[in-house]
Amino acid sequence: MSSPKGKSEHSIHDAPSPPASDVEDATYKDNVPTQSHGDHAIIADRLARKLSARQVQMIAIGGTIGTGLFLGTGKSLATGGPASMLIGYAIVGVIVFITMLSLGEMAAFVPIAGSFCTFAGRFVDDAFGFALTWNYWFNDAVSMASDLVALQLILQYWTTEMPGWALSLIFWVLLILANIVTVRIYGELEYWLSLLKVITIIIFIILGIAVNCGANTEHRYIGGHNWFIGDAPFVGGIGGFASVFVTAAFAYGGTESIAITAGETKDPARTIPTVVRNVFWRILLFYILSVLILGLNVPYTTDGLDSKETRTSPFTIVFQMAGSAAAGSFINAVIMTSVISAGNHALFAGTRLLYTLAVDNHAPRVFSSLTRHQVPWIAVLATSVISILCFGASFIGAGQLWTWLQNIVGVSNQLSWIAIGIASLRFRSAIRVQNKEHLLPFKNWTYPWGPWFCIILNSFLVLVQGWSSFSPSFDVVTFFSLYIELPIMLVMYVGWKLLKRTKIVKLREMDLETDTHTADEIDQNTVPGKGKWKQRAYTTWRWLL
Repeated sequence: MSSPKGKSEHSIHDAPSPPASDVEDATYKDNVPTQSHGDHAIIADRLARKLSARQVQMIAIGGTIGTGLFLGTGKSLATGGPASMLIGYAIVGVIVFITMLSLGEMAAFVPIAGSFCTFAGRFVDDAFGFALTWNYWFNDAVSMASDLVALQLILQYWTTEMPGWALSLIFWVLLILANIVTVRIYGELEYWLSLLKVITIIIFIILGIAVNCGANTEHRYIGGHNWFIGDAPFVGGIGGFASVFVTAAFAYGGTESIAITAGETKDPARTIPTVVRNVFWRILLFYILSVLILGLNVPYTTDGLDSKETRTSPFTIVFQMAGSAAAGSFINAVIMTSVISAGNHALFAGTRLLYTLAVDNHAPRVFSSLTRHQVPWIAVLATSVISILCFGASFIGAGQLWTWLQNIVGVSNQLSWIAIGIASLRFRSAIRVQNKEHLLPFKNWTYPWGPWFCIILNSFLVLVQGWSSFSPSFDVVTFFSLYIELPIMLVMYVGWKLLKRTKIVKLREMDLETDTHTADEIDQNTVPGKGKWKQRAYTTWRWLL
């Protein structure tokens, strides 16, 4: 950790844990030791750093590969066609990649639980951070609700006798327990669930290629046939093409929340850059290949891809095409575990944001209460309460409710990516003004054009992707699900700014010392004593696992 003014500092990792005898959360909260850091006190680094690099990389995948890919691609295919889906997911993939480079640069230098939400307030304006953090907390809470609704849709593959709300209730309780005990349980659960998803997608890619080449129930070569049926490859015109982007944003959403784990990651100055470099390429590979194979094998006219009452995963359809009913049940079961994993990650991220809001005095201090295992338990309970939205599926229809929730989360993700771009521009400008570039553990090689590209393109997409809500007729509910986030965030920003009279942070006054980890802390010899070929083998093994 940086040590301004030549003062000797203890590492942030050596912060004393709460006494084992402490049972009451409030006791530890009120007596948590603070550490000096130059002229600043570290106030945001009280969570336990118990997530390993292995777990963090899989958490990144787990937060991304979920309902958006397994169910959202069905809606994209039905409303936009195979070409629109492929192009849309590729464009959003580029945006997310550049966004992750920008975020990784900041998170490696200032690895705290609030991540980009805290950066928005620290590097731009406190009111901006306030509005963004509440927006993203609501995003994660609604994401958990959408995952619980998705469970009801997946259950319908096997039976319609069991009430969907009962299944949602069971897993709602299990997710709360997994997040409230200790972060180690969350990390290990997420690791194995995510590993199962990765293996399944690899199997799907191999099977999908085989099905396309003739290993299907009809024993015929499919090739690109489904790209030229009906209105394909572009279905629904400009409205169909535009609608794919919000679905893609929902699918990729969660990638940026990997930085939220920085507050509980061991050796973040080294781990976060590694995660940013490696994990996203794996996700991009899985997404683009999966979307391409789905578009080739599954006709956009397939029943159940986009229904108000039900929703069939196109992944399940491809496994069925292989000619095995058991294979269809297998992939459906894996999709169910993926949904649980995504919900688990959403609850984790939302909880840490609510904790950050409390630490920053943007929410009641009670939400910063920690257990003796340094888990913000009240924040866990408060975040999970929003998930009661999932029980509305009994009245609206699970498919329709899931679509609305998906729109809200997708737009919220895009607003977060815009905010990350703005914070990145301000951060690097201040780093340069204060002559601290040499301290950065990781540098965003796309600066400054990369953040500007993401800000402009995301802003454009947010405005035009609701085209389908206007044509062929105006759909009030769809319109609100696509645009309600914009006025809410604006009101929160302006309201807090007027109430607290906040100002945009000046570059020379920007805090680039508190909670920082610098390039000086990184041990260049990852595997001491090993030769070059052993080093490469070790690096490859770490990349895979």
